[in-house]
Amino acid sequence: MIDLHTHSLLSDGELLPSELVRRAKVIGYRAIAITDHADASNVDFVAARLAKVCPKLSAAWNIHVIAGIELTHVPLENFRELVALARKNGAMLVVAHGETIAEPVIPGTNRKAIECDIDILAHPGLITPQDAKLAAKRGICLEITSRKGHSLTNGHVAKVAMECGAKLVLNTDAHAPKDLLRQEDALRVVMGAGIPLAYARLLFKNSEALVAKKIKKIS
Repeated sequence: MIDLHTHSLLSDGELLPSELVRRAKVIGYRAIAITDHADASNVDFVAARLAKVCPKLSAAWNIHVIAGIELTHVPLENFRELVALARKNGAMLVVAHGETIAEPVIPGTNRKAIECDIDILAHPGLITPQDAKLAAKRGICLEITSRKGHSLTNGHVAKVAMECGAKLVLNTDAHAPKDLLRQEDALRVVMGAGIPLAYARLLFKNSEALVAKKIKKIS
């Protein structure tokens, strides 16, 4: 299992980064990204703290742990500078909190995030074909999620992404231990989104490729 969207108590998760990673390792995770929520008030602090601890956890427990950030409900005009600030302070993976129908996300967030060269657009809601095509062109992954509420549009996201050639990844958006998934449960989520088995395998390979890219940068 590879999960590139999780939260620790550095934002609104329940666990320390160390316990989050330990629990993931025990149930079979090969890689995990900790992507705590951030805006202009805390992005430098959170990114730096995760950048400090993630390599230590990777070395201790033989699991790839990637320091990330999830830019959440940020003004569109601040997006680009916050992406740059997150990366400057050690975030290897930048996730954008997409236009889920479960929250009042600022309209236009999907497009702005894609234009700012993030890595993953999380729970992008009723994403348009135009935005999906731009994500495909820029190599940005769209997320299928197991998170309650955000998952309501998984079928739409999957359909549009497959039609437009955009890459898909599966993430949990985990905030608590119960949110972490075993591989067999992850496959059920993917199939439940209407994704054919052959395409599902490609989806998991997209996560592997993204991890390999980030690990290469770290080394």
